[in-house]
Amino acid sequence: MDQAIERASKLDTATLSDALDKLGLKGHCLGIKPRDHKFKMTGRAYTVSYGPADVVPGTVGDYIDDLEPGSVVVLDNSGREDATVWGDILTYLSHKNGVAGTVIDGACRDVHMCLKLGYPVYSRSYSMRTGKDRVQVDATNVPVSIGGARVHPNDIMRGDSDGVIVIPKEHEDKVLEAAEAIEAAEDKIRAALKSGMRLDEARQLNQYHHLQSRED
Repeated sequence: MDQAIERASKLDTATLSDALDKLGLKGHCLGIKPRDHKFKMTGRAYTVSYGPADVVPGTVGDYIDDLEPGSVVVLDNSGREDATVWGDILTYLSHKNGVAGTVIDGACRDVHMCLKLGYPVYSRSYSMRTGKDRVQVDATNVPVSIGGARVHPNDIMRGDSDGVIVIPKEHEDKVLEAAEAIEAAEDKIRAALKSGMRLDEARQLNQYHHLQSRED
């Protein structure tokens, strides 16, 4: 069991976002949204970079059988909304093979299939228009950009109803530690509020603002 993945799966993206801010790290995949707010996803990134199709077009999804169970496929299509790079067959195979989810800076289609199977798909948008003969896979397992965040192969991807966070592999221990401290403080604040304490007092007691302040 990957302990870092297990720890990340217990934290929501809002808490992880605060931890990234505290540490001065970038990992917010802005504009990338779940196709269903019930979706949750945690896994290590398998990255795919797309580009415009050549005169003799290349492939769009033939990488799919290289994915390990529990991984998250991360597709950088430069935010394009006019050419989809994910559809029902890729959703079916990924779900069948135990892939944890899909993140797309661009568009998907056949949304009904991910909803039917409960397979987490996060994307900038959705459309019916195929990417075939419009875009092609340029490279796999290379650094990509998703919603303004840099994603490297094997970085941790965490998704929930608020969106997607990437936790850089080289910083994952300190990000998770900071997020767990923030979550523990928030739990104490909620308990104090339940007992009747004022919010400002509860926050001060648990040094809440210090936990969210950026470290020098």
